[in-house]
Amino acid sequence: MGFWKSLFSSPGVTAAPNQAQSSRFVAEAESSLSVPRIFFSTERDIDLYELEELCDAVGWSRRPIRKVRKAIQHSFIVVSMWEQRDTRRRLIGFSRATSDHAFNATIWDVVVHPDYQGKGLGKALMKQLIKKLRNEDISNVTLFADPHVVNFYKGLGFMPDPEGIKGMFWYPD
Repeated sequence: MGFWKSLFSSPGVTAAPNQAQSSRFVAEAESSLSVPRIFFSTERDIDLYELEELCDAVGWSRRPIRKVRKAIQHSFIVVSMWEQRDTRRRLIGFSRATSDHAFNATIWDVVVHPDYQGKGLGKALMKQLIKKLRNEDISNVTLFADPHVVNFYKGLGFMPDPEGIKGMFWYPD
């Protein structure tokens, strides 16, 4: 359970400011060395073509932009992760959650650019999202994971349903 205890401390990564500061990026004074910084944002006005490029980079199939826009608009929480060098920002991670606004939330679309994987940034992105959910008093958090990332989520404290599979799916023919 170390992951859950570490939600409020994330060395080396800066979270976006709180809602009172409108969740905009807070850029610290740039050094002359142009050291890249990683920032998180809860803003929803993401360039959807930039998000599509990020999803393409990890091999996800394309989805209609209009549906992606609608999914983001109707999400309970959106957390994006950015690399900033000088004045240039690059979307390097994204996640979102839907919720009943009381008890339950489901995490969707967790993606980190391949150039930034294996550096703890996916874990930091998940920490930000779960921290926001916990701040909204959501206690039951679920997600769906492809087989190749199950161990990543297990490392964050997620587990298969201990009472057996309860989830079922319906797909149109």
